[in-house]
Amino acid sequence: MKALTEYIARSLVDHPEDVAVDEIRHSGRVTLELHVAKDDMGRVIGKGGRVANAIRTLLRVAAERDGSQVTLDVVEP
Repeated sequence: MKALTEYIARSLVDHPEDVAVDEIRHSGRVTLELHVAKDDMGRVIGKGGRVANAIRTLLRVAAERDGSQVTLDVVEP
């Protein structure tokens, strides 16, 4: 999940070197914290949160195949 999130985020932003994903596991759930440059926050979140929600949907589908649950949090720089 972490690699998928990094790939998607790096494809969207202007500063791919600033993309970082922290993975936190607890009781069968995975929480991914996405860190991007301040200038790229709008690209990752999208208008009305559409891009972030689309990324979350992709992660949920990938997690279902692995039999786990995943949550994505976009962290403010």
